Amino acid sequence: MTKVDVQANLQAIKDTLPEHVTLVAVSKYHPNEQLLAAYEAGQRVFGESHEQELSKKHDTLPADIQWHFIGHLQTNKVKYIAPYITMIDAVDSVKLLKEINKQALKNNRVIDVLLELHIAQEATKYGFTLEACREYLASGEWRELNNVRICGLMMMASNTDDEQQIAREFSEAATFFDEVKTTYFADDDAFCQRSWGMSDDYPIAVKCQSTMVRVGTAIFGPRVY
Repeated sequence: MTKVDVQANLQAIKDTLPEHVTLVAVSKYHPNEQLLAAYEAGQRVFGESHEQELSKKHDTLPADIQWHFIGHLQTNKVKYIAPYITMIDAVDSVKLLKEINKQALKNNRVIDVLLELHIAQEATKYGFTLEACREYLASGEWRELNNVRICGLMMMASNTDDEQQIAREFSEAATFFDEVKTTYFADDDAFCQRSWGMSDDYPIAVKCQSTMVRVGTAIFGPRVY
């Protein structure tokens, strides 16, 4: 297997990103040595999507790493990551949001979250439809959850080579972000994250106002299962 130059890959990506865009290095299925190579190059934000793997890495890697949970999170797993997680990037249901609030309270924390939108033309994707998200925010129930802080929205584009379709979906999310920001979070500076874009499409995402991209393969190479 060809050795991956994590630090060179990381720098190449950072060179293409505007300063205001946060790079989440998606490190799931990659060994600690690769994460440490990225860490030594200055990377501090890492994304994982399996609770057990994340917990092992959290216990064995530097304490100042900011861990993002980026995948579909089961409610029964929240309690394990609540003591230390920096952000839960893909809150795809009201039930999950309430559980995060409950576990954050137990840990005397406020946990940052992003609401996941389902815009892609694929049934396998998780998230709120735009209408469901509108309805939930309009209900005001979220205002009573004092141990979560909604910091923005995230979504994944359809898995397609059609760059115009990808751009349309990202732009739809960006327009919806503006609607939600104006209506509910106009005075809340924390609500600022537009999280879309991965290894294959992050340059398009950045053009469509993304402030946070999740890149794994382009940094670490193919996953080691």
